[in-house]
Amino acid sequence: MAQEKQRPSAPGERNKTAGESPVEHVLKASSYSLAGLAAVFRHELAFRIEAVLAVALLPVLLLLPVGWLLKALVLSSMLLVLIVELLNSSMEWVVDYISLDAHPYAKRAKDMGSAAVMLALINSGVFWAVAILSALEVI
Repeated sequence: MAQEKQRPSAPGERNKTAGESPVEHVLKASSYSLAGLAAVFRHELAFRIEAVLAVALLPVLLLLPVGWLLKALVLSSMLLVLIVELLNSSMEWVVDYISLDAHPYAKRAKDMGSAAVMLALINSGVFWAVAILSALEVI
């Protein structure tokens, strides 16, 4: 079996995980993730709306008389909306950090992120429609 080659370190580069145990690494990563969730709740209205809708719709989903696989797919589609919104929000923050000046590339990047959220919402809507129509025995 060939050994994996490691990229040589650039001058001034440091290994961020040097000396960390796996448990320390997981704990640090978890704290960064929780900080990211707190930031998106604090600063992004769209994420708050989508999260509240997801929480409000969860009991409806659990009560729908459909199989667990379809419920899991609908739940996954709702989580995907939140994931894509997180990625879109982080990209928008980075673009704004780089420059608040209007630039066509910045607008294009933000529009693409918004389109990704829209597609995730459509995807979730399709899964919800399938679940509801299935529960009504229309399909």
